Amino acid sequence: MLSRTSHDQRSHVELITVYEICRILCASLDIDRTFRAALNVLAAQMDLPRAMIVLNDTDENALRVHSSVGLSREQEARGQWQPGEGVIGHVAASGMPVVVPDVAQAAEFIDRTGAFSAQDGHMMAFVVVPLKTDKAVVGALAAQREVQGGARLSDDQRFLTMVASLLAQAAQLHDAVRDEHQRLQLETTRLQKALKREPRGRYALDNVVGESKPMQQVFVEVHQAAPSRATVLLRGESGTGKEAIARAIHFLSPRKDAAFIKVNCAALTESLLESELFGHEKGAFTGAAGERKGRFELAHGGTLFLDEIGDVSPAFQAKLLRVLQEREFERVGGSKAVKVDVRLICATNRDLEKMVQRGEYRADLYYRINVVSIFLPPLRERRADIPALVAHFIDRYNKENRRALKVSPEAMKVLTSCYWPGNVRELENCIERTATMIQGDTIRDFAFPCKSNRCLTQTLHFLDKADAVAAVAAVDTHPAAAMPSVPLPMPTRHRPADAEEPEGDEVTRIGPTQRLPAGSAAASASSEPPEGERERLIWAMEQCGWVQAKAARLLRVTPRQLGYALQKNRIEVRKF
Repeated sequence: MLSRTSHDQRSHVELITVYEICRILCASLDIDRTFRAALNVLAAQMDLPRAMIVLNDTDENALRVHSSVGLSREQEARGQWQPGEGVIGHVAASGMPVVVPDVAQAAEFIDRTGAFSAQDGHMMAFVVVPLKTDKAVVGALAAQREVQGGARLSDDQRFLTMVASLLAQAAQLHDAVRDEHQRLQLETTRLQKALKREPRGRYALDNVVGESKPMQQVFVEVHQAAPSRATVLLRGESGTGKEAIARAIHFLSPRKDAAFIKVNCAALTESLLESELFGHEKGAFTGAAGERKGRFELAHGGTLFLDEIGDVSPAFQAKLLRVLQEREFERVGGSKAVKVDVRLICATNRDLEKMVQRGEYRADLYYRINVVSIFLPPLRERRADIPALVAHFIDRYNKENRRALKVSPEAMKVLTSCYWPGNVRELENCIERTATMIQGDTIRDFAFPCKSNRCLTQTLHFLDKADAVAAVAAVDTHPAAAMPSVPLPMPTRHRPADAEEPEGDEVTRIGPTQRLPAGSAAASASSEPPEGERERLIWAMEQCGWVQAKAARLLRVTPRQLGYALQKNRIEVRKF
């Protein structure tokens, strides 16, 4: 009769304890406060001298004490176990409860906190149950019990398992709310940026991602040039998005309802290029079984985009010049002139001015295609666009592969600090490669090839590994004291109070510049570097008598970085 009465009393206490814990967990989403309050109720009602909740720390791949009762702050701080280590690690790894009847006799018991060890003259038990959700084990609930009289540790294990189930559900709900909160914060930030850009909204391009000032300037030039019939020459490094800009010009022009035809001049031989552009008559050459229209005819009334225009041969340059002058041509093997109305857009990553000087490019053709020049900045000069570009590529990859990948803040920091000599094309390639090979739903910093010394970008572009993958790692936090890689640093300027603050990590965009004459006032008398990367390079070299080591110290870069910058800007080093 007494045993039954004791059992009924314990059941009543357990029921009250569960009710109080449920009430606490439902009262707030603050997991730190609710877990601590739940442990206080548990310890007081069940006469437990000490108890603790241990959760997985995914960042460090370890188990840490999250909340406790009966432990000091120092003891909590010491509470850390590796997966599978001790009783705590075993329970978290296996998902099965463990009861240690006497901690003094259990070799597998590892007390990192120093609070659950054996007490003098007392037999102390240790009960650990897993915190399990429907997806995984997120931690463990551990409690200490003094073994005396008719204490039944199996009852403690059963009851703690029930409490652990409530705590695990609360932890899962907290994680879901936190993730949703972060998502809403990101969405709010995105909308705020969109509203902030609203005065410049008319300069946005639907098919081009760009929020930085250099790209906004490009958008302004595109909107100005698009309505006219003028030939546009797109300048910039390979991979900067010249084709996307060409499409934007077409769809913003009055010719948007007509065809947009593109031709890669570097991919075809001279004979094939002539046939592709001008078409051919039946029997013009072996295999010409019938009449075929060329790209000029197909683009009649629309836009023709000639990519890599700087790679055409001198012989074909003369043929192309006549078409641009007369707006007419003959098909290969034909004698009848064909008139066309075509808006021409060209693109190149070559230095056409140097090619004209060397006699490799016709000056008259250069003036024909270089009516309106639009320079596209490299990705390293528009780093503020990298997060938006990454989000765009990840979203497209998720849709194509039915995944739900996301990028961690640490991974985004790696992407924004890379030099990206291959520009947007290289960034897209890096994202797709990493997303394909990643296991899990989160891309972290160690997933990129550069973190395992497998990135060959520096080999392709004659860069040091540090220059390629960590070009501006320290610029954001200490811009005045950092040692950035190329692009070269700009001096701090005093800005008027009412001036517009620069967006992101703005870098001066390189445009068409003139070489500063040696000994000129601008090169020697000025104590402040001029704007523009090329001008800064020439200024520094002339200040230092064209000694690269001295110029590198002046610009706060390594000699190798300076050498690459000189090579990239095609600056010949003077010999004295």
